[in-house]
Amino acid sequence: QVQLVESGGGLVQAGGSLRLSCAASTVTFRRYTMGWFRQPPGKERAFVATISWSGGSTYYADSVKGRFTISRDNAKNTVYLQMNSLKPEDTAVYYCAATPRSGVVTTDRQYDYWGQGTQVTVSS
Repeated sequence: QVQLVESGGGLVQAGGSLRLSCAASTVTFRRYTMGWFRQPPGKERAFVATISWSGGSTYYADSVKGRFTISRDNAKNTVYLQMNSLKPEDTAVYYCAATPRSGVVTTDRQYDYWGQGTQVTVSS
């Protein structure tokens, strides 16, 4: 069982930045592909970004490409999401997720473990 705890959400003005963190409670963290998803108010959860076991491979949703950066520190069992140039449409609850699957994993049903989510609100 892997427990994930997100932090770093909050209220920010459009154009600002936030960095989300997700700490994992497993010593085998480096064996998991990690992902970030988000769920805007009244909408379904959607893929944001994913990173491979080693951190050498990343993939982003088109809506965040060039603005968000996913990274991981396997020594700290933590994955990050640096969010720059934030827009009001980025407002959502952000979730991190873990899967033992390799490759580019972009669908939520392929992830086995989820955090509780952290709220990001971008004001215009």
